[in-house]
Amino acid sequence: YLKISKLALAFAIIHSKPSGKSSKEYTEYLARTVSEQDFGWKWKVEVLEAEVLRLRQELLLNRISPRFCLENRKQDTSAETLLGQESINPTSYSSQLEDSGCDVCNDSAFDSLGIASDFHQSEHNVNTSKHWLERVPPLNLCHTSKEQSLTAPVHFLQRLLEIRKLSEGGILQADFSELENDSFTICNSVSQLLDGLTFFYNSPKFPAPSFLTEGVCVFLSLITDSKLSNHVLKKCFKKIEEFKKNLIQIILRNRSVNRFQALHSVSQTLGLLGRNNILRNSLISLLLSGVRQFAEQLLQAHQVQSVYDIAQYENIFLLCMILEQLLQNETEESNISSSDYGGEEKIKFLKNLDQVILHLSDEFPLFSLYLWRVSVLLNSGQMQ
Repeated sequence: YLKISKLALAFAIIHSKPSGKSSKEYTEYLARTVSEQDFGWKWKVEVLEAEVLRLRQELLLNRISPRFCLENRKQDTSAETLLGQESINPTSYSSQLEDSGCDVCNDSAFDSLGIASDFHQSEHNVNTSKHWLERVPPLNLCHTSKEQSLTAPVHFLQRLLEIRKLSEGGILQADFSELENDSFTICNSVSQLLDGLTFFYNSPKFPAPSFLTEGVCVFLSLITDSKLSNHVLKKCFKKIEEFKKNLIQIILRNRSVNRFQALHSVSQTLGLLGRNNILRNSLISLLLSGVRQFAEQLLQAHQVQSVYDIAQYENIFLLCMILEQLLQNETEESNISSSDYGGEEKIKFLKNLDQVILHLSDEFPLFSLYLWRVSVLLNSGQMQ
């Protein structure tokens, strides 16, 4: 039936083609026309879906705290002005990565693991909350660009976090049980945020756009907040796991010449995710799996004297450094005896590791050293 249909379509195109055009040219013209129509409809659908999500976000915020939404409407004009100023000189979030050619981060904004300095400040300052209420930009969502597809969920989640802070300070009354009644909105907003971050990490710009730094800080604030994190992790756990896997693959697969600054910003985000007690174990498992699989591939290539991926070999050290730092932090905690990080991946990693190190140590001494250091940290946690 399919063959007959294709043959009938071919005859129809040949029969109806205008004079002066070949059948191939006319077929390509028809294909372009249909494709443009499909693209137009898809764009319209995306815009309508974005508008529906925006309305659901505003409705959810209004249900949680009507007073907050009322006060924000009064501040919309000033908020738009402040948003324009902050796009030039954002002071509320960690500094952007600077493309100096040498430095890969701003040391005043991140420590050795990339912990944003914003998280060292008190989250209970009521004056700061009042200022943020005036500063939060109005929800304005129409997906005409990748930047807007990221900033839209950021603005919604900023407002959600601000309601949380103001309610904690006694300034607003808020009912966060509404998050249970509308899981669609919170799930879609977080998914949209993580997809946007993944897109920009895959196609980095220098210096890093302010909305990218903003998005990371908002997501980290969300998953570390005592009241909001349970709602997010419970409803979006699979999406967050997918996000972590994507970040690891971005590090491993990047082969561009000037890639190390971009990869450093991705590794900072992974390190920050590892600071969350709930996300840490699964992230350690993913990192152990990635390092182990690469070690096995490298050993196989070494044994048969075949070519190995040099770019991936250079990139794997970022994963090793993140893994080592997370394991060190885990070991230093007092409740180490009650945690079993890594689980099945830990067993797979340690199995035959001595033999792997023995065979690779002469040709790849630095990588072998990292494998040994990770194994020591895993074993030290097991002994305690």
